[in-house]
Amino acid sequence: MTPLALNGIKIIDIGYYLPAAYCTQMLGDMGADVIKIEEPITARHRRGGAGVSAAPGEGAEKKSAYDFFNRNKKSVILDMKSKEALDIFHHLAGQADVMIENMRPGVVKRLGIDYDALKVIHPRLIYCSISGFGQDSPYKNLAGHDPNYCSIAGAQMLNLDRDKKPIRFGVPLGDIGTALHAAIGILLAVIARGHTGRGQYIDTSMTDSVFSFVSRSLRGWINPDLWPGTEYEEVVLGPLEVKNGQFITVGNIEPYFWERFCKAVGREDFIPFKNAKGEKGEVMTSEIKRILLTKTRDEWVDILTRADTAIAPVLEAGEVLNDPHIQARQLVLDLDHPTQGKVKHIGFPIKLSDTPGQVRSFAPFAGQHTEEVLRSLGYSEDEIKMLKEKGIIQ
Repeated sequence: MTPLALNGIKIIDIGYYLPAAYCTQMLGDMGADVIKIEEPITARHRRGGAGVSAAPGEGAEKKSAYDFFNRNKKSVILDMKSKEALDIFHHLAGQADVMIENMRPGVVKRLGIDYDALKVIHPRLIYCSISGFGQDSPYKNLAGHDPNYCSIAGAQMLNLDRDKKPIRFGVPLGDIGTALHAAIGILLAVIARGHTGRGQYIDTSMTDSVFSFVSRSLRGWINPDLWPGTEYEEVVLGPLEVKNGQFITVGNIEPYFWERFCKAVGREDFIPFKNAKGEKGEVMTSEIKRILLTKTRDEWVDILTRADTAIAPVLEAGEVLNDPHIQARQLVLDLDHPTQGKVKHIGFPIKLSDTPGQVRSFAPFAGQHTEEVLRSLGYSEDEIKMLKEKGIIQ
């Protein structure tokens, strides 16, 4: 079997939330060995979230079968408030290439597992922190979630309804964006370590990630004289309502797309007025909306696709999973689970020709690999039994 791209890279994941979970899922898909350090199974563990494995019990096997964020990982439960657990953690960290954590700034320091503490013992360790605002922000201790970070970064005011009021994003931009940036940072640090022999610290922030996404608008905010427009007009991009309450999106940014669109909807007289403002712009917008309401979504997609203008249907959930593009690109995988039969997982958005990603194992139950990992570290059966009796492991 062809080795995967990240074979031999060992990662410790102590992130309980989506950014760390998605980051290590991607790295695990590409061959990295990921060990999740999880809290004891208590009310704290049941906080939920993409980064938490299903606790053993009723329904856990089904949850684990479909939990693609935790696939290709092993789960170890440690009570990190104990000295014995800290010793185990240091054993693991001594063998690891990467550690990733997703806690509020200051928490890992209180636990004694911050980068400054670890780099002295493990100088080759690459340590990635994910937080809402970063480690040195004046907001670093504020509670928050994705909508809060989108608001501070300026993205929220770019996502408006037809009354120009901000509406919540349907996807967690900060969570997903930071997972990607963290993965990039980790890979860069692995390459750099090949040159320097040293690990390093990676500080990623969900707010920073979202802010990088508003770069187009940022030009206009910094210098409105050079780039006066920070938003496309509604008619250009939509989404626009059509017959039967469905929607399409059009992308008539380039003049030739706009020209083809106007011809296809029977309003060639609109072609010279692509950037019309004021009363003329309002008249055009109103007329185009009226015309689009005369046909169904699929009818307009057919007409506007044949006209070679930028057009797409706004698909609903069931349609997305069965869309020809999603199927052709294998973005939904049908996997054989030993007890649940066929289960669907998200596919691999990065396509490598020689070392493609693989689903090597389904998500673990919480603590499923605790004893296995301790044995690999040299712990005896008696020592494991003692640690379990003390509640340090589960």
